[in-house]
Amino acid sequence: MNITTLGEAVYPSPLRKTVPDDVRVPAKIVIQQGQPCLSELSFELAGPRARLFFDPKKTRAGVVTCGGLCPGLNNVIRSLFLELHHTYGVAEVLGFQFGYQGLDPSHGREPIRLTPEFVEDIHKEGGTVLGTSRGPVDTAVAVEYLIRLGVNILFTIGGDGTQRGGNDLFQEARRRGYPLAIVGVPKTIDNDVAYVSRSFGYLTSVEESCAVIERAHTEAHSVLNGISIVKLMGRHAGFIAAGATVASQDVNFCLIPEVPFRLEGERGLLAALKQRVLKRSHAVIVVAEGAGQDLLAGSGSDDRDASGNLKLKDIGVYLRDQIAAYFKAENIPVVLRYFDPSYLIRSSRADAEDSLLCDYFARNAAHAAMAGKTGLVIGLVHDHFVHVPIERLASHKKRLEPDGVTWRAVLASTGQPDPLG
Repeated sequence: MNITTLGEAVYPSPLRKTVPDDVRVPAKIVIQQGQPCLSELSFELAGPRARLFFDPKKTRAGVVTCGGLCPGLNNVIRSLFLELHHTYGVAEVLGFQFGYQGLDPSHGREPIRLTPEFVEDIHKEGGTVLGTSRGPVDTAVAVEYLIRLGVNILFTIGGDGTQRGGNDLFQEARRRGYPLAIVGVPKTIDNDVAYVSRSFGYLTSVEESCAVIERAHTEAHSVLNGISIVKLMGRHAGFIAAGATVASQDVNFCLIPEVPFRLEGERGLLAALKQRVLKRSHAVIVVAEGAGQDLLAGSGSDDRDASGNLKLKDIGVYLRDQIAAYFKAENIPVVLRYFDPSYLIRSSRADAEDSLLCDYFARNAAHAAMAGKTGLVIGLVHDHFVHVPIERLASHKKRLEPDGVTWRAVLASTGQPDPLG
């Protein structure tokens, strides 16, 4: 897992305590007796280096935020700027507006010059002060623009598509012989990035989801045969749904993409839900947006968003309608409530835990960039921040393990059958 560098680092670091390049963090630390102590896969430890590649007084950095909103984006922007400005004395930091669109001058949006006054209170707000968008940019046009502006470093805050785009920018700059450091800060509210044990915004999302679940439980519990359905984020991974289920302890059925389920049959969701309602007179269902997509196969279109992601079918509405029809056929009166708080949650400001995480990600990104490292994303492995090559990040996905401790906790807290169907 070697990291690309732009060249020899010759400028002394202003920091007294630094990290040498040969310190590694193994991907696996739990081993069986008789196995080698060190994993074959290991990562370079992140942190400040003794020597810098860029002369801070002559360095111009840029920041871009891409993709959907996530709690903590403004925290990352602020911490990046403050580390570059106060610790390294970087000459100028620019914020490119509305994602990769901001790297194309034809859109007519000049970058924002970040200052201490500009970033002073942005961490108290949700969203991103730079704006965001989905989709790629013409790599040649973007690199030409960065060269014209004299940008030496670009921080890309976004998901795997954003980071692949950042790698394309680095490759194009290298082809032109221009030393451009591209360092990514992984952003995914779903917590599904490989080699990142916890992504920023995830715990805030779980906390906000718990607040919705509490109200959904109140709605269901306050009427006879009340059923509340809460649809949470999670296209391919059920970390938010599972985490909120365990944290709230008010959920009776949790449905995630990694664990298939069926509606029909003696062990299906509808039969289990009927037993729950007849026994306890209320139920709360949490479903991740990517769960049960096989049940909707053939319905809707195969449209994709600007980032190339397949648009999911609405499992929440489908469940609501199927449950309503089932109980009507069973002649059991129920009161259904449906909650979809996705945009409310992802636009929240970061909580204290995520605010700390954002700061650590940002400062380690700044250290890597100033040392001339490029084509990497900051990872978090065994509570250590590491440098992960973008190619490695793009080739692996993190998923919730159906046999793992989190899903077993879900089954214990809900009491739902395993499997459903």
